[in-house]
Amino acid sequence: MNIKIATYIIAVVLISAMLPKPSLATIYTYIDEDGVVHFTNVPTDPQYQPVVRARRPRLSAYTNNSRVLIPGTAADWDPDPDYYNDMIHEAANRYHVDPRLIKSVIRAESNFDYLAVSRKGALGLMQLMPGTADDMQVFDPFDPKENINGGTRYLRKMLGLFNGNIRLALAAYNAGPNKVIELGRVPQFKETVNYIRKVQYFYKEYKKASSPSKRWAKNQYDRSS
Repeated sequence: MNIKIATYIIAVVLISAMLPKPSLATIYTYIDEDGVVHFTNVPTDPQYQPVVRARRPRLSAYTNNSRVLIPGTAADWDPDPDYYNDMIHEAANRYHVDPRLIKSVIRAESNFDYLAVSRKGALGLMQLMPGTADDMQVFDPFDPKENINGGTRYLRKMLGLFNGNIRLALAAYNAGPNKVIELGRVPQFKETVNYIRKVQYFYKEYKKASSPSKRWAKNQYDRSS
């Protein structure tokens, strides 16, 4: 095997270990007599049927004119972080939430995988639990636009509940608002603490990238190209 190809495969495997892993959860759905779609990972009614989801495209790479398909799990998904920008900005304008924060939540939750399903049954880009998807009037949580709209609406709700405190809002998004209200602070759950740290890191990264000096430097580069 070509050394460069072997090096590339090793790098992809290492990077994939850092990305969110696909879940083993099965999601079930049914439409009630009012036309409302319900989702759950624990079906209690025979009307629920398993959701059939599209397969993700496999990650491919061209190295020295040779096409290499990378098999595996997380490495099968090669997301474009900017693909959903228009949808993010639309939801951001509707609910008055910083689009960079929305994008940070998506990156932390699903790494831009619109078909992501967590072990607990959270769905899509912003990992909405079935009950939350229902509450936010998300008809199809695997539809990127619907998911971003519903997730942003829920994030706006958490920000309002905690007076704009981003740390508490993120804690509530991850662990549920009742626990945060009960404690009056961020619950010291390892998952929640790490989640907040990850989102804030991405948020800082996006804010830095969109700073006036960064935009000026990019414009100067584009003019000279």
